[in-house]
Amino acid sequence: MENETFNADIIMIEGLKVSPQSYISSFIVLLTIYIFIMVSNISLVVLISMERSLHEPMYMLFCNMSINDVFGATVIIPRLLSEVFTPITERSIHYIDCAIQAFACHFHAGTSHAVLIIMAFDRYVAICNPLRYATIMTNRMLVKLSVGAWVVPFILVAIVMGLTLRLTRCRRVIINPFCDNPSLFKLSCQNLLINHIYGLASAAIVLGSSLCSITLTYLRVTMVCLRNKNKALNSRALQTCATHLAVYLIMLVSSFTPMIMHRQPEWADNGKVASVLFHVIPPALNPIIYGLQCKELRQKIVSVFHKKKVMNLKTFHK
Repeated sequence: MENETFNADIIMIEGLKVSPQSYISSFIVLLTIYIFIMVSNISLVVLISMERSLHEPMYMLFCNMSINDVFGATVIIPRLLSEVFTPITERSIHYIDCAIQAFACHFHAGTSHAVLIIMAFDRYVAICNPLRYATIMTNRMLVKLSVGAWVVPFILVAIVMGLTLRLTRCRRVIINPFCDNPSLFKLSCQNLLINHIYGLASAAIVLGSSLCSITLTYLRVTMVCLRNKNKALNSRALQTCATHLAVYLIMLVSSFTPMIMHRQPEWADNGKVASVLFHVIPPALNPIIYGLQCKELRQKIVSVFHKKKVMNLKTFHK
């Protein structure tokens, strides 16, 4: 009877701990953030798609980031919203659904790093090799880089999840706000050495490659700007790089905070909240940062609102 319970496909998941007094406020805050993420990121993608003047590599990479942010937020937030009013003891998820959510979470994280690496490369070529930019960052190259940003994390995460799904389960409780790979393989009583080694190796590859490439790229860009006497060009280049670095630092802090907190037992509950922030803060801040810092995007957004206001006034006067 015990084995039947352990082998059951229904997994108990703790989710977010919310006091009864905070049910409504937590739900409203989460829902508001999710709506903002969806509206702002989708609007950015639609604006870039419709405006021919924005059909440049940098803006197309913004689209990749926004689509990935919408995907990452949708993987986590709707389920958290549905569980806010459900008692912790009654929260459950099918094992397959849990595995899909875990795959999607890690896929979103890996793609975020990959897209930022490509964005750094794009700015490097534009600033350090401006005369060769058009020949290097062609539409074909952009498609290759974009596909690579999605395919490479997909393969890495697929292997991680494959190693986890092969394990038999002897537990059925996940003490986490949502499903991820460590939570899944902790359900097993088998030897987890391979899972730990490959999981750490793949995480080190993704984080290490993004950290090193982005740091070296922007150091090189800064050196070129310091040697360049064109102050206006330097200012714009540094502003663009600062925007990308701000996004990367936000994502990096959001990635490492839950890892650090989970190592400290007294911070366990804070670590659970922090793990959700990775799928909430960057998707919410990215469109704001890019929209405010990129002059072309800012101008297009203003012009769209101006046209809409004029049309409304004409309709009103009629």
